[in-house]
Amino acid sequence: MPLYESVLIARNDVSQAQVETLVETIETLLTDNGGSIQKREFWGLRSLAYRIKKNRKGHYVLLGLDCTPDTLREVERQLGLNEDVLRVLTLRVDEIDENPSPVLARKSDDRGDRGNFRGGSKPAGRFESGRGGPRRSSEDREEYRARGEHDDVRETAGAE
Repeated sequence: MPLYESVLIARNDVSQAQVETLVETIETLLTDNGGSIQKREFWGLRSLAYRIKKNRKGHYVLLGLDCTPDTLREVERQLGLNEDVLRVLTLRVDEIDENPSPVLARKSDDRGDRGNFRGGSKPAGRFESGRGGPRRSSEDREEYRARGEHDDVRETAGAE
């Protein structure tokens, strides 16, 4: 049977449990017709690039499906009728990768970086909060040095 990857976006109003029951209904529909779900990834509640049906966020789910094209059409039809589903995108693939998707891999990397920053040293930067070199006094700035030299010239000119 052909293999497919399908990403669906559910409304942000529904809970995670309701999204999981939605995936279970898809699974029962697939198993009744001889298909199966080989991979499931819940990407969580994420911001949408643009508003879809007045929603700014949605629950993302990636499914690796093994089913016939007729079964896939029926699954997409059922998802289209469900009011909780905002969008569905299904692609045919040669094989379903068992490794975590790039979305999940990046999500775990971001969390690791934040933890290191909080626990470790602060990055070097410009300000006193650990972001910069030594503080300069106002006398070190070029503009003040230029003013000071200019004031000296004025005083000597006024004395003559």
